[in-house]
Amino acid sequence: MNFDFSEDQKYLAGEARKFLSAECPTSEVRKVLNDDKVAYHKDLWKKVGEMGWLGAAIPEEHGGLGLGMLEMCVLAEEMGRAIAPVPFASTAYYLTEAVKLAGSDKQKAAILPQIAAGEVIGAYAASEGPGAPDASNIRTTFDGKTLTGTKIPVTDGDIATHAVVLAKEGKGLELVLVDLSAKGVSRKVVQTIDPTRSHAEITFDGAPAERLGAKGDGERLNTELLDRVAVLLAFEQLGGASVCLDMANDYAKNRYAFGRPIGGNQAIKHKLADMYVKNEVARSNAYYGAWALSTDAAELPEAAAAARVAASEAYWFASKENIQTHGGMGFTWEVDCHLFYRRAKLLAVQAGSPKVWKEKLVRALEAKNAA
Repeated sequence: MNFDFSEDQKYLAGEARKFLSAECPTSEVRKVLNDDKVAYHKDLWKKVGEMGWLGAAIPEEHGGLGLGMLEMCVLAEEMGRAIAPVPFASTAYYLTEAVKLAGSDKQKAAILPQIAAGEVIGAYAASEGPGAPDASNIRTTFDGKTLTGTKIPVTDGDIATHAVVLAKEGKGLELVLVDLSAKGVSRKVVQTIDPTRSHAEITFDGAPAERLGAKGDGERLNTELLDRVAVLLAFEQLGGASVCLDMANDYAKNRYAFGRPIGGNQAIKHKLADMYVKNEVARSNAYYGAWALSTDAAELPEAAAAARVAASEAYWFASKENIQTHGGMGFTWEVDCHLFYRRAKLLAVQAGSPKVWKEKLVRALEAKNAA
């Protein structure tokens, strides 16, 4: 079994890296970070849409490129390398996959072409505070037509045009689609560790909403959605972790102390070696996840959880050790290490914390062994 990407997919990765290197150097990321009035990089977002990336996994009949999930994995990794300050994940992962997975033909025809054209920004609203959202703690309610409740924090919630919301109907959960420009929706920006990805508190007060999927199927659909998103997030984390290793390695080669490169010190060698090992473990698991995602394999829950756990650990560790390798300079505002550390901490809690995904992995393995 070949787990490597094809030549065409590698070419896509190369072209995406060239584009993002030119359009999204860290100086552009800092423009969003340093300006409280700027929620995302609008020029980059427009160009990403023009490149067709938002429609990479959307069927041609709905205005997309009709490529596939492997191509999305490739693009996710490159977006992670660039720590791009745009709502790509919220739109191309969460919203797109939710509509593809559970949307009716009418909903697909209405929303997918707009996503592919870059006319829509998505958001995924499940959390209502600390703890993993489930039927026992979600208070936002859906009555079949309208939505009432508060979600916080919602990534890109302040700039999104549409949101996929996890809400309670009766004793069960439902996935619903909401046009955030409708009446009954109010938003307030909230601060997080990484201001290059804005967040909001969204309050729904009888806001019009549409059900995604069949009634009573929301919990299963939400689980399947998060499994799909987890693989894409793992690739985004892998991209960031790879850059952290490269940054640390380059600094270790070029920073001299006592007449020789600091990379010659055993302590630095161990740091770089540990970063490399964790990154490679994460890459192996991410590739397994990509295979399961692209083939709709039964192993997807297991593969997604493994990819998510390994990638979260690798990115956090690489971003931390990158700062340590840079020494005193690594803690300063002028050096880019903190940009990746911020994003690593933020992505680690997207779609569920590592603890949540570890529990999912254990359950998936138990179910597999019991079969």
